[in-house]
Amino acid sequence: MKELLKGLLNQAQIDLSEAQIERQLALVGLLDKWNKAYNLTSVRNPKDMLTRHIMDSLAVRKYLHGQRFIDVGTGPGLPGLPLAIAEPDKEFVLLDSLGKRIRFIRQVCHELKLNNVTAVQARVEDYQDEKQFDGVISRAFASLNDMLSWCEHLPAENGRFYALKGLYPQDELEQLPEQYKIESIDQINVPGIDESRHIVIISKRS
Repeated sequence: MKELLKGLLNQAQIDLSEAQIERQLALVGLLDKWNKAYNLTSVRNPKDMLTRHIMDSLAVRKYLHGQRFIDVGTGPGLPGLPLAIAEPDKEFVLLDSLGKRIRFIRQVCHELKLNNVTAVQARVEDYQDEKQFDGVISRAFASLNDMLSWCEHLPAENGRFYALKGLYPQDELEQLPEQYKIESIDQINVPGIDESRHIVIISKRS
């Protein structure tokens, strides 16, 4: 598994230390173990978890600007946990409304000694944070319109929304509210995944 992950990271030109690689593998081990009891993800095979969860999450890393991020609808901590392992100097709030997912994230943070992650059980529209965020991340969470309306209170003044999508979301882009602008849309190539992946970066118009 370690050699497989190292090969994938090499293909993606993602640089992690040996300790960070071990933590990513430990995360997969915990996800596999908890998944058998709590059904946290439809991906059952640990090797598939490496591509579909770890690599898919890390593909976003180079786009993140700032120090403080919230991963809304994080599920079992994706992409927030792999990103937090890769970026120990950045702060991540992982938010989900389901208790079993938040319990899993807290256990991972305890076992892997991740002190840059806060797990919060709440609905995103109810969650308030006085410090606000440099980035709001969502992975297959909602339409762009829903994401922006539910999360509009979360980013700081110059904060960005990072929406991770599969296919190019043409219809959603056409319905974008006027007060928002698209900063960029990039196709992401994730080693080991043949399907289409895009990241849409959106900010508020000043």
